[in-house]
Amino acid sequence: MDIPPGDRRTPHPAIELGLASVYERCRPDSGGDVATYIPELATVDPDQFGIALATIDGRLWTRGDAEAEFTVQSISKAFSLCLALELLGRDELYKHVGVEPSGDAFNAIVFDPRTQRPYNPMVNAGAITVCALICRAMRGEALEFVLDRLAKAAGRTLRVSDAVYRSEAETGHRNRAIGHLLLNVGAAQQPIEPTLDLYFRLCSVLATASDVARMGATLANIGENPFTGESVFDVVAVRDTLSVMFTCGMYDYSGSWALDVGIPAKSGVGGGVLGVVNRQLGIGTFSPRLDAKGNSVRGVKVFRSLADEFGLHAFECTNYGSELVRTLV
Repeated sequence: MDIPPGDRRTPHPAIELGLASVYERCRPDSGGDVATYIPELATVDPDQFGIALATIDGRLWTRGDAEAEFTVQSISKAFSLCLALELLGRDELYKHVGVEPSGDAFNAIVFDPRTQRPYNPMVNAGAITVCALICRAMRGEALEFVLDRLAKAAGRTLRVSDAVYRSEAETGHRNRAIGHLLLNVGAAQQPIEPTLDLYFRLCSVLATASDVARMGATLANIGENPFTGESVFDVVAVRDTLSVMFTCGMYDYSGSWALDVGIPAKSGVGGGVLGVVNRQLGIGTFSPRLDAKGNSVRGVKVFRSLADEFGLHAFECTNYGSELVRTLV
């Protein structure tokens, strides 16, 4: 894999030692199982394990299988949300999808009974709604539009796994049911098939833990890729995206995640987890074995350990918050 320009692997003993310690501590954990409801995901090597950290000054640290490709699955939902906010604006987007944690499984066929909207963009129903809005805005160029931005965030060209896409499209009956119910409540418009096709293809995008870390660093760096210097995402859209990731990004484990880890994150059933520490770094992990909620077992353990090791929790006592307020006190 070509390392993007500006990737300076300057040694930093504290990060090197801390990352090595976390990796070795989490590596023996073989709990969980690979996803099987998408047949192609059941074929992956369950023992793969990689960690990557990318800072907003363009440095990358990796450990283990950080260059192994996997399909991002629901990690794509964070970036779809960011781009839909840019295309439609907050007012229009939130007419169609809410921002509240649902407390239900990621693939639940349930809407907020008060609004008849999906609860949030990080569950399947909300992400399919977001794809519908992107399709409405971009028409036949929706896939190319999103892939281009994902590639700019990662710093390299990304591709869709045809095998996983076909596996998802052939077995995604529950997501098709969600799509048709969205039509029924007016959260999506006909034709629904292009929307579902976009959703399946974005879930099937291949990336590595290093890619995910750089994509996270792009969000952390208020939308600018720190490795290439290219502006990728709108600043206001990034803030909303990180907010929804913080409260909803880890499915029905999101409340415990906010308590124990305390950083915006998004997981995917391909085994990846994306984390963003605002104005500091992006984190990418990959380990295919999942817990009962659909989150990577090792990934969750890594993030907990990193939060403790480096003081990453948003409410860690060493995190001061607003620089403006600090100048006034």
